[in-house]
Amino acid sequence: MHPDPLEFLYNFPEVEDREIAGLVASGLAYGRVSQILKAVEKVLVFTGPSPSEFLRNTVFSDVKAGLSEFKYRFTGGNEMAAFLVSLSSLQKENGLIGNYLAGLVDTMPYIQALDTFAGEVVNRMEKLGTSSGHLLPRPSRGSACKRLHLFMRWMVRQDEVDPGGWSMIPPSELVVPVDVHMHRMGKHLGFTSRKTADARTAAEITGGFKELCPDDPVKYDFALTRFGIQQLTDSELFKELLG
Repeated sequence: MHPDPLEFLYNFPEVEDREIAGLVASGLAYGRVSQILKAVEKVLVFTGPSPSEFLRNTVFSDVKAGLSEFKYRFTGGNEMAAFLVSLSSLQKENGLIGNYLAGLVDTMPYIQALDTFAGEVVNRMEKLGTSSGHLLPRPSRGSACKRLHLFMRWMVRQDEVDPGGWSMIPPSELVVPVDVHMHRMGKHLGFTSRKTADARTAAEITGGFKELCPDDPVKYDFALTRFGIQQLTDSELFKELLG
């Protein structure tokens, strides 16, 4: 598993804690993985063994003060504090953030549901005087939204890799988190010919994997992207996979 931001989710057996930890881990999952892990750890050490309970019982000013020295690339402490408090308020209103998302998925297309969710969190952060920055990408802007789709994979799927917790959303809805390595793999597998790793590319690659496994197209993601994460793209096995 190591190194992967996903490893933090295993520390939280309660779903309400795991979904907040997962959004922190996926939100900061840009840049070098070693630095990502350090940044995620700083936030989750601050929120303690139960991020959900901590945020329920801590006012925004105290969260903001506690994270005042946090900084990871484009993300500062004020933004992270507003992000956490906004997630907590959404959780309080719905029991689980997953319940809110599931309600959206029941009434609109999956990608639109994700965008509505992201927009809701952004609105709450703006009311706290902070923009969302890079923490929660919005599908409506046309990017591949790798980090958001990565978080959904962690929470919706449940196997030896993904801990799950959101049984209210079927894995068949998921979109493949596309990074440079998955984009390369998708082109070699003939799933896409697009040169840019954007939302359309992610949809095409997901469609290709759906031909193999309609009920769980994202199950291939972890195994295939490990080559890039572990810097094994020059290995003989990786070259054999690409043919």
